[in-house]
Amino acid sequence: MEKMKTALTEMLGIDYPVIMAPMFLVSNAKMVIEACKAGITGAIPALNYRTDKEFRAGLDEIKAATDKPFGINLICNKSNIRMEEQLATCVEYRVGFILTSLGSPEKVIAACKPHGIKVFCDVIDLDYALKVEALGADALIAVNNQAGGHAGNISPKDLITLLTKNCKLPVISAGGVGNRKQLDEMMSRGACGVSVGSIFIASDEAPVTQDYKNACVSYGAKDIVMTTKLSGSRCTVINTDYVKEVGTEQNWLEKILNKNKHLKKWTKMITFYKGMKLLEKAAFTASYQTMWCAGPSIEFVSEIRPVKKIVEDLLKP
Repeated sequence: MEKMKTALTEMLGIDYPVIMAPMFLVSNAKMVIEACKAGITGAIPALNYRTDKEFRAGLDEIKAATDKPFGINLICNKSNIRMEEQLATCVEYRVGFILTSLGSPEKVIAACKPHGIKVFCDVIDLDYALKVEALGADALIAVNNQAGGHAGNISPKDLITLLTKNCKLPVISAGGVGNRKQLDEMMSRGACGVSVGSIFIASDEAPVTQDYKNACVSYGAKDIVMTTKLSGSRCTVINTDYVKEVGTEQNWLEKILNKNKHLKKWTKMITFYKGMKLLEKAAFTASYQTMWCAGPSIEFVSEIRPVKKIVEDLLKP
């Protein structure tokens, strides 16, 4: 396949303008290594590692297998009490780039700039995009309403247009890409690259259960629903029988607590913790509590494949 030249490929020295998105519980070192070998790049949430020792072992594994740039996703709000430790490790290992989510990236940008580590920031609207641009971010991850996990509110084309017209930073579109036609559409709108996650869940290298992978094959875009029960924020999940049983909205007590200015911080942290434990149980064990996170692009998943083949199919004209 012919290499593509964009602001993203130039920044990272990769062949194709695609980031395999960091997926909570799903992304691992093997997936990132295969992504790098296939000419794209990949990222892992730092929170996928329980300890700094495990995190360092994962970074060592990737660096031993490839010299290509890869990324780490850092949660920047107060719920991530390990953020500063994770950031220090990223800087020590000179990772290629950091993706920031939820909260101000100011500390991350300040720590990374002196070492040439790129910082790409998740944004869902223009206001936040302008804030991170002023802080010195290197690119915007435009999280649209087709993204998996914590999605935005604006359509891919409208968000790309809004950001490219009003910001100077390169825009990487996140959400709504499952094949080459959709990739090209995002690029034609002005994006310099795309961040793609859900189609990689059903990969040989993903560490999740066969049931989770099979669900990404058998369900489609029409089966994706938004729930606030996992983290308090809107999050996309597959509409399994269990999701239908428990519903997608927080109960009346949770809603009241979330509106109380003194209690909402703690309520959200407890909701987040419980939700992440539920996702973990569903991802790694046989459980009737099938709360599986995925986005609408599973519409384009018809079989479980190696990461290399998923990349090849995504780039195929």
